[in-house]
Amino acid sequence: MRVYLKDDILFISQEDLPSYKKGGAMVRNTYFWALKSISCYSRRGQDWEFDAEVWVALNRMLLSFAQSGYLGDAETMLEFDEQTPIPPVLRSVSTWL
Repeated sequence: MRVYLKDDILFISQEDLPSYKKGGAMVRNTYFWALKSISCYSRRGQDWEFDAEVWVALNRMLLSFAQSGYLGDAETMLEFDEQTPIPPVLRSVSTWL
């Protein structure tokens, strides 16, 4: 998932966010609601925002879903621009584009 930082807020690009589908796969829908529940701002059609306060929870959640084997790296890995330093708390679930 492509991300960027601005004023200590992590933004996940709307194009890379999981989608909720009524009657869809339970794991994917659970992943959608879990991400949405810890975001500080999550509107349809816009990038979701995550305060630095929840980055530990975000890291743990992404690791958990990645280790489940149901979701691929593209869905559980944060992708930063090469010029952006990755925050230490997110390094285990992040890479550079």
